[in-house]
Amino acid sequence: MARTPVLTPQAEDFPRWYQDLIAKAELADNGPVRGTMVIRPYGYGIWERMQADMDSRIKEQGARNAYFPLFIPQSYLTREAEHVEGFAPELAVVTHGGGKELEEPVVVRPTSETIINEYFSRWVQSYRDLPLLINQWANVVRWEMRPRLFLRTSEFLWQEGHTAHATYEEARDYAARIQRHVYADFMVNVLGIDVLLGRKTAKERFAGALNTLTLEAMMGDGKALQMGTSHELGQNFARAFDTRYLSRNGERELVWQTSWGSTTRMVGALVMAHGDDQGLRVPPRLAPVQVVVLAIKGEDEVLASARRVAEELRAAGVRVEEDLNTDTPFGRRAVDWELKGVPLRVEIGPRDVEQGAVTLARRVVGGKEPVPAERLRELVPRLLEEDQETLLRQSRERRQSRTVEVTRLDEAVEVTQQGRWARMVWADLGPEGEEKLAQHGVTVRCLVTEDDDVPESEGQPGVRAVIARAY
Repeated sequence: MARTPVLTPQAEDFPRWYQDLIAKAELADNGPVRGTMVIRPYGYGIWERMQADMDSRIKEQGARNAYFPLFIPQSYLTREAEHVEGFAPELAVVTHGGGKELEEPVVVRPTSETIINEYFSRWVQSYRDLPLLINQWANVVRWEMRPRLFLRTSEFLWQEGHTAHATYEEARDYAARIQRHVYADFMVNVLGIDVLLGRKTAKERFAGALNTLTLEAMMGDGKALQMGTSHELGQNFARAFDTRYLSRNGERELVWQTSWGSTTRMVGALVMAHGDDQGLRVPPRLAPVQVVVLAIKGEDEVLASARRVAEELRAAGVRVEEDLNTDTPFGRRAVDWELKGVPLRVEIGPRDVEQGAVTLARRVVGGKEPVPAERLRELVPRLLEEDQETLLRQSRERRQSRTVEVTRLDEAVEVTQQGRWARMVWADLGPEGEEKLAQHGVTVRCLVTEDDDVPESEGQPGVRAVIARAY
């Protein structure tokens, strides 16, 4: 008899499937204020793994963690005109505190360029203080009119890096290093998600930046998701906050800056890039739980065997959870772990104990098979790496097979309506064509070279616009 679907099928209603999965995999709930979310322990465990891995990569690039206030004086934002204009519709402003009207309203942090520059201007005195490389893990608030858990929420978690350099070239190169050696390395090799590295058009770049570098990924429905950005801020904020240093030749010079960030949106990307009609599929290198050991029956021999297998796998460096809750029917527990996307399930019942075997269920590629218990320690790490490679390969093949070269704007619109991406020569599209695409709910996600690398400028010969519908 066919099993009743737990989730709305993707092909039937992808947004509903996404919401079903977020709830039933126990990742998050909607918060009490519209646009906020409560991240549940399993979802937060995934975010913690993302944090830890990203944090180590950020520190390898020389940045150190700090923390800046949640509340920012409104006057700080007005110092950089393009910046405040870009964020004005999303700001949450506090006008009262302690039962009294505030002398100056304060903005709840939408991003920290302004407040960090206030302190950079105090900390940077000489060329000896540069480069100054700071990162913070924090929450931000951007009032969202069409919220969706993890993808667009009024409050979300992120890391934001901010740096100051002596020269334009140093800042430019550092922004590129973050894009490639922090974000792309993590997203490809840990999340198992194929990302396209490019630069934003003038219309799409960060408010107040000279240039924005981006990483775009194709989700299961063919829409694009911006996974992270790294901005060359030039000297705009330095000029607004008078962030200067004394150069080697005794001149007072403005610093050159970068900022860069990635968010809990990556959890949503994980769901939409790897999930299927049975639930999540979490890449093994990311998974908080790589293997769950399930006791089918509550008999002493079965429970003891399950504990012994779990300990042996932990000793082999595998992240393991024991499920010995035999008061809950086995079928329900197996479905719950399948929904959560744990890469491997080791199922042990009375017959397995007698035969010195276990049943090994694979979430990524599917299927079950009996395996001698003594083989698990050498078999499990190899299967986990195979599954990691499988998820990345599937993600890459999806983008490559569903990206189409076009020559006309109407072709680009038609392609994106079919759940695919379009590539078009940027010189043939241009800013005017980009404006026309927006009328159809379509955007230029990024500009790339002919061989899908990051161009040095919009005017570089052969530059392509990658066009898609996006989250």
